[in-house]
Amino acid sequence: MPNPSGSSHQQEFEEFAHARAGQLYRSAWLLCGSHHQAEDLVQETLAKVYARWRRPFGRIDNPAAYAQTTLTRTFLGGKRRRSDGEQPYADVPDQAVTDPATGASVRVALLQLLAELPPADRVVLVLRYLEDLSVDEVADRMGISAGAVRNRSMRALERIRGLADDSLRIGKD
Repeated sequence: MPNPSGSSHQQEFEEFAHARAGQLYRSAWLLCGSHHQAEDLVQETLAKVYARWRRPFGRIDNPAAYAQTTLTRTFLGGKRRRSDGEQPYADVPDQAVTDPATGASVRVALLQLLAELPPADRVVLVLRYLEDLSVDEVADRMGISAGAVRNRSMRALERIRGLADDSLRIGKD
């Protein structure tokens, strides 16, 4: 029997947040390209999910998908704000290129290419190809049509191909 104080909801949410935080952070980092911004995005996302979680009649059917959708829409909404251009001083991605054997240089190059894209295009590529979601799932999470996802995906991939150099080729000497 649920506790009238709502502690069972609290405990359920804490378990959910603990289980999903890593995945949400990974997506946020791919979208933001910054550890600090990714942490902020995950915190904001979990706060929004918690607000919905607490509603007595607002049960979330698929909490993982709802959290991912919230993260995506929060990221896109944040890109519309002027203050989004702030960069933490200590966040220097160029220092991460240290061990090519682990693929760090490829990850950094990919993040730099993603950073060149408009936010909506970046979201499409991250969700579609890095999170391995279907076109319909991406469309649903972004609140756009499947055709728009396909168009954005095609244009974003063309743009990345134009920006990419030989540094992303695997097996390069």
